[in-house]
Amino acid sequence: MPLHLVKLCVGVSEVGELDEWVKNRRPIVHTRMTPKRAGEILDGGSLYWVVKGQILVRHPIVRIETITEGKRTRCEIEVAKMAVLTAPQPRRAFQGWRYLPASDAPPDLPDDWDKEVPGDLAAQLRTLGAW
Repeated sequence: MPLHLVKLCVGVSEVGELDEWVKNRRPIVHTRMTPKRAGEILDGGSLYWVVKGQILVRHPIVRIETITEGKRTRCEIEVAKMAVLTAPQPRRAFQGWRYLPASDAPPDLPDDWDKEVPGDLAAQLRTLGAW
């Protein structure tokens, strides 16, 4: 089973804003610490994003690299441009990133999920944390 990462998507209020960010630049997330379990993450892991207190989307992780230029080291996590919507899962605020075991990861939404539930109802359910 792959290991995933979960990270807050700061400054983004909806998934569409994150999509624009990924489409308009090289999708690299900079962090201070390199995951010690990078091998497990690169074996099919994804970066799950917390948007407005809920995990709503994930990006498969392509590469993890430690950069050692200058006095400080940092980590670059490159994600695929393909976003996968997930079932909403509430998550409290935290700093940095956290490991997310596959057994705790929210399931992906089916491609036709918006046909099953009207958009405004889905938004209200997400706001309430009920879906």
